Amino acid sequence: MNQPSKFSVWNKLLWMFLKVNILSPSGPASVGLLYKEAVGKIMTEARFVEAVGFSNVLPGSEALKLAMFVGFAAGGVPGVFAALMGAILPPTVLMFIVATILQSYQDETWLKSLVLGMSPAVTALIVMVAWELFRTSTRRKVDRRTLLIAALSASALLLKISSPLVLLGAGILGVILFGRRSYQ
Repeated sequence: MNQPSKFSVWNKLLWMFLKVNILSPSGPASVGLLYKEAVGKIMTEARFVEAVGFSNVLPGSEALKLAMFVGFAAGGVPGVFAALMGAILPPTVLMFIVATILQSYQDETWLKSLVLGMSPAVTALIVMVAWELFRTSTRRKVDRRTLLIAALSASALLLKISSPLVLLGAGILGVILFGRRSYQ
């Protein structure tokens, strides 16, 4: 079987992130679409879950960190630039367009109502992505250790502990609880 050329990998990364960021311009909601585009095509599911985890631990935009991780995993340093270009162009262009339109309608009642109506949908999108990541990362078996980490993480988040600290703590707890577990 022929290995794809480096240029074709970089081209695939550019178009994949353009597609994801055009069809789903919100950061958390785009993770589900990126999962469908990347897993099995340019990276494994385990690597994708790792990418999402690390992109949430490090400071900065999750979408851009995820693009850099996926780009590097698939195409090295040039892959990072291809993925970033695909990730940056759609939101930048859309933001300029939306900002221009919103500026002229900022005091309208219908616009305030539109934003209030969108809030529950955004919440639902985030919950669905979280569920999909939990379901796929625990596909083998949900045991007491997994449920313990999930419960402690949810409790910490409810106590307003920052999400990077919660993720780091969950990772350390994972090393302690799953340290001898086989991943074959």
